[in-house]
Amino acid sequence: MQLDGIGALVAGGASGLGEATARALAARGARVTVTDLNEVGGTALAGELGATFVKADVTDEAELGAAVERAGELRLAVACAGIGWLERTVTKEGPAQLQQFETVVRVNLIGTFNVLRLAAAAMAGNEPDEGGERGAIVMTASIAAFDGQIGQTAYAASKGGVVGLTLPAARDLARLGIRVCTIAPGLFDTPLLAGLPAWTRETLSSQIPHPARLGRPEEYAELACHIAENPMLNGETIRLDGALRMPPK
Repeated sequence: MQLDGIGALVAGGASGLGEATARALAARGARVTVTDLNEVGGTALAGELGATFVKADVTDEAELGAAVERAGELRLAVACAGIGWLERTVTKEGPAQLQQFETVVRVNLIGTFNVLRLAAAAMAGNEPDEGGERGAIVMTASIAAFDGQIGQTAYAASKGGVVGLTLPAARDLARLGIRVCTIAPGLFDTPLLAGLPAWTRETLSSQIPHPARLGRPEEYAELACHIAENPMLNGETIRLDGALRMPPK
């Protein structure tokens, strides 16, 4: 897929991995539509990039559907929206909060599937390119899907669901010429980690074999763009983690 001139949607694109992806796509000439709940950040980014911003909750069918429609002829969708939550299965107060577990799964897994299904439906109406392709979708998991730590039951389960979604979705959409891949980032320098003390960030960085530093959002963005450009990447989850395997805690 040639990115120059295509319509691309980045869900959760106002900050972090999504922002870096929106910037990378715009630099390659794509017509970018950013969707996020962060209206201030999303509007500012869209203005800077000459992109379009649509405020939308990825779990809301109508709001996300409107964003997909605004993107026009959509050829690429990148799902970056997500939240985290730390809580042991049993705490001093009793069992973990079911509502929090449901919320994390709803945003991270159901929200990702909402992006997948609505974007794929829009792509299905595209004329195929020379390789028979109508579009590509990149989803975001986490190495927590494989190496979930203590307290990460909700987060790991939600991201594990995204990993499990990848291959059947790719097989399901193959007949339409739509590819699906997932990136599973390790420890990245995103707003989620920005609030941690410096010593904590250094400790986390030292756990990564090579390079021994936090990942940069731009490195996620480069991989997302490469997935779009490489027609043989399909149905795969790619760990982007510097060979990190997370310990229990």
